[in-house]
Amino acid sequence: MNKKYFLFTLMLTTALIVIPELGLASVESSLMGIQTKLTRVILPTLSIIGIAWAAFSLMSGNEKAKTHMWYAILGSILGFGAQAIVDFISQTVR
Repeated sequence: MNKKYFLFTLMLTTALIVIPELGLASVESSLMGIQTKLTRVILPTLSIIGIAWAAFSLMSGNEKAKTHMWYAILGSILGFGAQAIVDFISQTVR
């Protein structure tokens, strides 16, 4: 039951984030809006949560804390650099 509740909440949250971008807009502007929300809001937020989780893991003495920290650092690089990565790929393709 708990897993179903989590999935429902995740789907509802995703819908609330995406649906305003889809209303009364062209496909291209909708995709650009979604990309902007992902690269400027969601990914950096998840990066910060990952760093906090890794720090808590380190403070609690977890034996895999070093691995958690590396994953958090790599996730932060991707999260905060996502817009630059997207721009680089976009310029390379054009």
